[in-house]
Amino acid sequence: MSATATSEAMTVLTGMYAAEAEYLAAGGAGAASFEPLAPFFAPDVVLHQAEALPYGGTWRGHEGIERFFVAMSRTWEVFEMLQQDYLAVDVPVVVLTQVKARARATGRELRFPILQTIAVEAGRITEIRPFYWDTAAIADAVAPQGR
Repeated sequence: MSATATSEAMTVLTGMYAAEAEYLAAGGAGAASFEPLAPFFAPDVVLHQAEALPYGGTWRGHEGIERFFVAMSRTWEVFEMLQQDYLAVDVPVVVLTQVKARARATGRELRFPILQTIAVEAGRITEIRPFYWDTAAIADAVAPQGR
């Protein structure tokens, strides 16, 4: 991986994370426009989420990413990225994020890590693979009791 490609990937990711923070601060899905985020994702981007999560599955294209944000908004009232550490800056980039979240349905709060591999090609994110340490704890926190 050349230094130029590494630099490009980091520029894309830092730009996307800043746009995502603005999107969430503006109210996220349903309240804010996805347009500021769209340029950071390839038209055929693929996001793979663990099936055990309420927003699990494979999300494809800009429409899929936008639907993913809607599903996340339905699940989490708060989803704050406390710290991000870039463990590898070659493509795929590897990012370890510490999250603080509050479930919309239950009000329960969790802190958990997410490790993501993110592929960047031609200045856009093409694939995202998040890995959660404990999907059962997340599913439990967001599910109302008695379900």
